Amino acid sequence: MSQFRSTEHIFMVIVAVVIGLLGGFGAVGIQFLIKFFSKLFWGIGELDLEHLKNVPFYLKIAIPSGGGLLVGLIVYFFAPEAKGHGVPEVMEAMALRDGRIRPRVALAKLVASSLCIASGGSVGREGPVIQIGSSIGSTVGQFLKVNAQRTKVFVACGAAAGIAAAFNAPMAGALFSVEIILADFGVAQFSPIVISSVMATVVSRHFLGNFPAFEVPAYHLVSPIELIPYAVLGLLAGLVALLFTNVLCFFEDFFDDHLPLPGVVKTILGGFLLGCLGLLVPGVYGVGYNSMNLALLGQLPWMLMLMLVFAKILATSLSLGSGGSGGIFAPSLFIGTMTGGFFGALVHILMPDLSASSGAYAMVGMGAVVAGATHAPITAILIIFEMTNDYKIILPLMISTIIATLLTTKLKKESIYTIKLVRRGVDLFRGRELNVLRALKVADFCNDKPKTIVPGLGFRQLLELVVNHPNASYYLVDDKKKFFGVVSLQEVRQAILDQDDLTDLLVAADLATARVPTVTMNADLDQVMKLFGHTDHRELPVLDPVSGELVGAILQRQVTEAYNREVVKRSLGAEISSSVQVLDRVDEIDLLGGYVMAEVQAPATFVGQSLKSLDVRARLGLQVMMFKRREQKDGDVQRFSQLVPGPDEIVQAGDRLVVLGRSEDVDVFRNM
Repeated sequence: MSQFRSTEHIFMVIVAVVIGLLGGFGAVGIQFLIKFFSKLFWGIGELDLEHLKNVPFYLKIAIPSGGGLLVGLIVYFFAPEAKGHGVPEVMEAMALRDGRIRPRVALAKLVASSLCIASGGSVGREGPVIQIGSSIGSTVGQFLKVNAQRTKVFVACGAAAGIAAAFNAPMAGALFSVEIILADFGVAQFSPIVISSVMATVVSRHFLGNFPAFEVPAYHLVSPIELIPYAVLGLLAGLVALLFTNVLCFFEDFFDDHLPLPGVVKTILGGFLLGCLGLLVPGVYGVGYNSMNLALLGQLPWMLMLMLVFAKILATSLSLGSGGSGGIFAPSLFIGTMTGGFFGALVHILMPDLSASSGAYAMVGMGAVVAGATHAPITAILIIFEMTNDYKIILPLMISTIIATLLTTKLKKESIYTIKLVRRGVDLFRGRELNVLRALKVADFCNDKPKTIVPGLGFRQLLELVVNHPNASYYLVDDKKKFFGVVSLQEVRQAILDQDDLTDLLVAADLATARVPTVTMNADLDQVMKLFGHTDHRELPVLDPVSGELVGAILQRQVTEAYNREVVKRSLGAEISSSVQVLDRVDEIDLLGGYVMAEVQAPATFVGQSLKSLDVRARLGLQVMMFKRREQKDGDVQRFSQLVPGPDEIVQAGDRLVVLGRSEDVDVFRNM
């Protein structure tokens, strides 16, 4: 087993295949289960508007209410993680629990979401299959006892498998996982995610057939002028996406914080209110794919589509806010389809010879609202493209989705997925900084002895200073180190041209630039680099935030070097981490030339000392590659965190050191 795991590429590919297959079966399973419960509740495998006409009104209320009861029992007594649309829970597990998700979540989400959708709940099945696939990936990672980084990749594989199988769109599934679940396009392990996505699609096509998720119309751009309405549609879709996000948040807050009722009663109440709404607007029941297909084919009147936009927002907010189980992806598609269809119908009435049918706008609106709500334009574009297989749709689709995303991100920083976590006080990016410079402070890199001059320094003395010192900037301060400005070499060079006339008149203050960006010691290097990017300065003064005194200076070169070192350090940590996992099963790995990598308990004499003071390399001929530090017990299992130490890292009691060196030197170290 250890030898198998040490072959990193083969190991990741095989596990990705397994997760993709299981995720595909999960996506297929939820579709069959929805049909089973739907036939049980409504007498038909897939609910449609024609069938609803023959259903008694009391059943239209009773069935969603009963579904709410069953969902509430599962959520509140078996797996609370199954509540809601699921994706925020996956993101929270990735950010705060190293991708660990309880295995029971997959089963609970499968049954709860199937019951909710089949009983008429206005939710989608894509969110559940994402959470089911993610739970499968996490369970596989925990079973194989891989490190946190690999577990997160496996979770992303499961999420990609879910989306790919749900939409018959393998590339969209992979990009969704990278763009939303990992939130990092720099992920090193992209291949396993693609493999899982493809395998899930194979499973889905085998059982469900190679059919598109929607019946899309043939598209063509009638006139270049038509791009203007598509841009307007992007703005409209962005506003609708914001409305959806805000209404959903309102109902979640209302049911969670302002309604003093047991959880199960809330889900029953949500089902009851949904049933009442369904009496007025039957199109809000269930996922709504039938209504979406009619809109895409241009067979719905624009007044009905406009009404369905607001009705679906309300219905989905009731279903999820009350504690139901299901996704928001399909409702976003529904809302976008109706928004685009309504707008396209009006455009076609006003410009019949210069515009396509309303179905084309419905298709573009579908992607635009999804992009605006999720802040994931690449995923939205790819999903629509894979459903149409037509490059002609790309240009208007890109225009609308990008405009919708820009508008929503400008007006609301958080997406419909992340806002739920932010309101809980969860920092999604704790422990996985998107920008490595944010973790580095100015105080650790600035020069605390910048070249200072007094404002009244004469020009001749300033020239002598420039000749005898290599500095590019000279800082004007008074006797109390109060900062007044900067004299750069550029100003000095310009003044030299007129030195015959001005030599005895000019002083340093005459050449100083007062409007210079400044930073403080506690600022991070990300802020500093942005200042360098917005100005022509290559050196910035560092001031005390209280007194305004000059305490140092920082060079752009220092920030660049710090960034490069941190990237190399983190990359090295990731590579070593994957190899170190083999040490979970063996004490030592043989390398070439008599060298070994081994995990050794830190000797008692090392505790409390830094690596720099211990000088292990000089004393023992060993290189310390990593610390494995004891964290906490998870039941009866002792957990360790891994870190690549710097020279000032202090050895703590219980630390295990991963060292690289000759076998005989490692043996000496073990016996210390």
